[in-house]
Amino acid sequence: MSVRHASKGLQVEVFVVDNNSVDGSVEMVGEKFPEYAVIANKENVGFSKGNNQAIEIANGDYILLLNPDTVVQDDTFTKTLAFMDSHADAGGLGVMMVDGAGKYLPESKRGLPSPSVALYKMFGLSKLFPKSKVFGAYHLGYLAKNETHEIDVLSGAFMMLRKSLLDKIGALDETFFMYGEDVDLSYRITQAGYKNYYYPGTTIIHYKGESTKKSSVNYVLVFYKAMAIFAVKHFQRNKAGLFGLLINMAIYLRAGLAIVQRFIYMLWRPALEGLLCFTSLYILIQFWETQRYPNGGYYPAEFFEVNAPIYSVLWVLGIYLNGGYRSNAGFMSLGRGIITGTLAVAVFYAFAPLEIRFSRALILLGGLGAFIICIIERLLINGLIYKSLIPRWGKEKNALIVGDIDEAIRVKNLLEKLAAPVKTLGIVTPEKAAKEDDRIIGYMAQLPQLIEVFSIGEVIFCSKDIKAKDIISFMGNSTARQVDYKIVPEESLFVIGSNSKNSRGDFYTIDIHLELSQPGNKRLKRAFDILAAIIVIFLSPIIILVNGFKFQILDNAWKVFINQKTWVGYAGVGKDDGLPLLKQGIFSPADVVGALPENGKTFEKINLLYAKNYSVDKDLGIIVHMIFKRKK
Repeated sequence: MSVRHASKGLQVEVFVVDNNSVDGSVEMVGEKFPEYAVIANKENVGFSKGNNQAIEIANGDYILLLNPDTVVQDDTFTKTLAFMDSHADAGGLGVMMVDGAGKYLPESKRGLPSPSVALYKMFGLSKLFPKSKVFGAYHLGYLAKNETHEIDVLSGAFMMLRKSLLDKIGALDETFFMYGEDVDLSYRITQAGYKNYYYPGTTIIHYKGESTKKSSVNYVLVFYKAMAIFAVKHFQRNKAGLFGLLINMAIYLRAGLAIVQRFIYMLWRPALEGLLCFTSLYILIQFWETQRYPNGGYYPAEFFEVNAPIYSVLWVLGIYLNGGYRSNAGFMSLGRGIITGTLAVAVFYAFAPLEIRFSRALILLGGLGAFIICIIERLLINGLIYKSLIPRWGKEKNALIVGDIDEAIRVKNLLEKLAAPVKTLGIVTPEKAAKEDDRIIGYMAQLPQLIEVFSIGEVIFCSKDIKAKDIISFMGNSTARQVDYKIVPEESLFVIGSNSKNSRGDFYTIDIHLELSQPGNKRLKRAFDILAAIIVIFLSPIIILVNGFKFQILDNAWKVFINQKTWVGYAGVGKDDGLPLLKQGIFSPADVVGALPENGKTFEKINLLYAKNYSVDKDLGIIVHMIFKRKK
């Protein structure tokens, strides 16, 4: 939508290249932007080839490569075209970019990744010394971001190019599937005698920054291998060989560091809370010994060597399986996790050798102590992060919608349909409203004060009523912390936004987000399957006695344990509906519903709802219902 606004009064042609997306975006573009040409590829052909398809058929004097996760100002195209027209030596042009929180993105201007510059970046020296002309040359941190500069490398997120020059030197090198193609083209522009310019006279929002999380192993491998391709192509053979060797060494080093970093990030809180659970048990034992052994005595060392570690691990595992380590997890998830872990401890106790069976009361008291100490820990961490002991986990964020009343009401209704995790407190109009309306709580000039007074966690701008320039200006000048900014394009059915270049961000849209497609939930489902299989095997004598499953339940539990089946799968057979793949299920969501017409449409709806709203709670409920409530 911002491209349409910025194109008014200009002769432009817009190409949208789709690399086999599955979210309905091709249909959406055709419906909402019929004047745009859509190139719908049947496979992901990569950034370079996708852009080249459009470049080949474009007729304009200038080519603009623009990422889909960007928002341009109304005057962005006018200003950049004027700059190119007035600078005959300009082969390429980049602009100032900010992320979804209004923070300047250093990749707006970059230096050539010579062997030394690339190595300083790889080993983190460019980040430690961003203003240094030696170590900070990758992002040219020593050049003022508010001034125009000649630079070496443009960002592929916004790259305005002279078409006549591309006809001479060629378009993007398709050897680069992702990353490095903008570096290569920028270098060829300068080699042809033209200049690349960084122009801060206009600013755009680039929601995902460099798109991929810098800690991901995939990013490290793809990015630095692209640098190796660049070196082989453009440096002298001896330099390229040495650079390639150093690059490969750095790849494995950075990949290893990335794995360790992600491992630490995933495990620091479970490890901390496991230690706290063990500590709470230790404290409890000191008290319990005085109650159980009033005349002197103590629990043997086996309790702290065997029982306490196992209890702590089971409580932490219970929290994990109940979503207690998600970023938006609340105390309910923590409580369910401790209850789940306590039940698992009880199962362990029932089958443990007599010599390590200690007081059953310790299990209940230990679970209570674990819950209390974990609550205290989470409150303290919340206080350190948010400067408040009031927890935000699992709560809806207070939100304001900024726009004219009609569009704001449409957006409010949209958020309700999308079940977005926000609580809309009111509407903020661009100017002071002429008429009083209970839904309006202020106007744009009051927005900073409104954010502070109402503890706002999310501001949603209506692009129909608020210019991109004003949105960017507000975000850049805002001093509010922990506020996310979103934009709703005109007439759209989605809301876009991210407040960090390293985060995926939020994308609220109808029937697109599937919980089961998230990697974390896939791992969670598999971990739950394994734990449930172990518990079912332990409880199989009771299950067989109560429901007469005979030995089928043991066979199914074993197949789940070795990953041949899953406890809860899709309903029906022969499904090919684009949902996340699952192993054959022992049970399905349809089993709980009861008698249903066995047709594809019915099963399709049930399976879509299951994938869209997946949670461990639902799997647990289905398993318990099927095992203990129904005779077979």
